[in-house]
Amino acid sequence: MTTSLEGSWSLILGVSSGMGLATARELARAGGNIVGVHFDTAEGQEKAAVAEEELRSGGVQAHFFNLNAAAARSREELVPRIAELTGGKGVRILLHSLAFGTLVPFLPADGRPGIAPRQMAMTLDVMAHSLVYWTQDLVAAGLLGRGAKIYAMTSSGDTKVTASYGAVSAAKCALESHVRQLALELAPSGIAVNALRAGLTVTPSLERIPGSDRMIEYATRVNPHQRLTRPEDVAEAVVLLSRTESSWITGNVIGVDGGEMLTA
Repeated sequence: MTTSLEGSWSLILGVSSGMGLATARELARAGGNIVGVHFDTAEGQEKAAVAEEELRSGGVQAHFFNLNAAAARSREELVPRIAELTGGKGVRILLHSLAFGTLVPFLPADGRPGIAPRQMAMTLDVMAHSLVYWTQDLVAAGLLGRGAKIYAMTSSGDTKVTASYGAVSAAKCALESHVRQLALELAPSGIAVNALRAGLTVTPSLERIPGSDRMIEYATRVNPHQRLTRPEDVAEAVVLLSRTESSWITGNVIGVDGGEMLTA
């Protein structure tokens, strides 16, 4: 049974660009209100402010906060604010789309040192563990109710590696493990938790990866649709999967890649 998203609230971690922003736009078109968290410098803050006003112009509420979503103090500040904004109803959708991690190889090469413990820990904390901490705090505050959906953005880095992708690959594997565990523990509450594995998508995080040009050329060539995944493809999937009260689709890694993994 499908249900409307009009008047619902979504919390998007990583809202200022890429899949986070595209999903915010798609949810707003469906009548949903948005709380967004991003962590940007001055130029990024200006773009986020423009996006925030764009959403509001569609007649929904949108509140963006420029804070480190992986920091405990940010959760301490924002969880009560979310309760206030939603009138205590909480969020229907939590999207974890944080893509900030080190791209340093594990071992020294070309005169540069290998990955340091703090770099490894930071990458795992931001890109994986923060999903657990946000879920803990939202549940404790009563802001995730029956029918809520939690989505975490993973990638083919869960099984594939490149010279600079080791820490991010580890984070994606940990993230998917967290999704399965949260799905198990939240099932009695009627809350679904899934990872969305997007195909190769041109985002600021992809462009930072060494050799991304070659990755783009290859993915375009092998994808059955003969194009890359777009942020809007992911956004449409989130809206589609969220138009139900059922929690029966849970604990999965759902491909949103146009069949890219079939041939890559």
